[in-house]
Amino acid sequence: MIRIGHVSKTFREKKTEVRALQDVSIHVHKGEIYGIVGFSGAGKSTLIRLVNRLETPDEGTVEVAGRQLDTLKGKELSALRRKIGMVFQQFNLLEGKTVYHNVAVPLILEHRSAAEIEKRVAEVLEFVELSEKRNAYVSQLSGGQKQRVGIARALATSPEILLCDEATSALDPQTTESILKLLKRVNEEMGITILLITHQMQVIQLICDRVAVMEQGRVAEEGAVLDVFGRPKEEVTKRFVRTVINDQVPESFYDTIRAENRHYRLEQLKFIGDSVNEPVIANLCRRKGLEVNIIGANISQMQGSMMSVFILQLIGETEAIGEAEQYIDASGALRQRLFIDWDSRTITEIPAGKGADA
Repeated sequence: MIRIGHVSKTFREKKTEVRALQDVSIHVHKGEIYGIVGFSGAGKSTLIRLVNRLETPDEGTVEVAGRQLDTLKGKELSALRRKIGMVFQQFNLLEGKTVYHNVAVPLILEHRSAAEIEKRVAEVLEFVELSEKRNAYVSQLSGGQKQRVGIARALATSPEILLCDEATSALDPQTTESILKLLKRVNEEMGITILLITHQMQVIQLICDRVAVMEQGRVAEEGAVLDVFGRPKEEVTKRFVRTVINDQVPESFYDTIRAENRHYRLEQLKFIGDSVNEPVIANLCRRKGLEVNIIGANISQMQGSMMSVFILQLIGETEAIGEAEQYIDASGALRQRLFIDWDSRTITEIPAGKGADA
């Protein structure tokens, strides 16, 4: 549905150059919710503005619904833009107009008949659960209601693609969740492809199918949400994941485990999907010559699946610990051995995993 290939974009102002995008490539499939996450200045907003031709790339190609944008002009470009709805962070509504008028604006601009406008506005207001507010002025609405109006306006022209530019950043957590549930309904019930940019990993976790993590104008990491959360490779991705899944050992625990004279290892275990139901830790506790101390645990849901993260202290002789690690790897759990640097009081992950000898 959306293909961005090797795109670069530099903004120039007087003697200053800002390289907003550097050789970026992503492919958004029809019917999915694709998230782009990154800190401020990562290039997210520039990337999404390429899709509706509000920005043009210096290099590379942008293809939407099978059409390459740099080949379209005039009526052809306008026709393609009608297939794309846009939801903004600050709503971009007409405060002095009613909800009905705000939703009707794109239809009025298309010169639809009064009957068509009435019918379509009624449909989308019912979908976003704001029918009773049709005659209210936007200035009288809460932030969540305003964003629902913004979504209704974007849906009015029956788009195939919905672009969401930090659509929940101005909302409180409870309202954010309700708006994300609404966007999920838009995707599932209307079959609309959604490209969503955010700096909140919680948003990605709740509704996205795939995600691209951006840093300094580049895609640092990309993949299915479960894979990126379960096996983050780049440091920027790990920082984002930790805003949702706290897998850190509390500093107060350091001195306790340092005082132990017995041999031990620290392990991080991740259980994803069906492996969540396996009694791996219970079976570890039954092993002779091994003690298991659960330091921390976290459970999250994404893409209809569960992911559990445990920090374990395995205490025992080297042979018993080694056998336990082999059992963990064979179970399907993802394992990382953790090494504590006592001087810096930091933890380093030592790669391990299924079949690995770490």
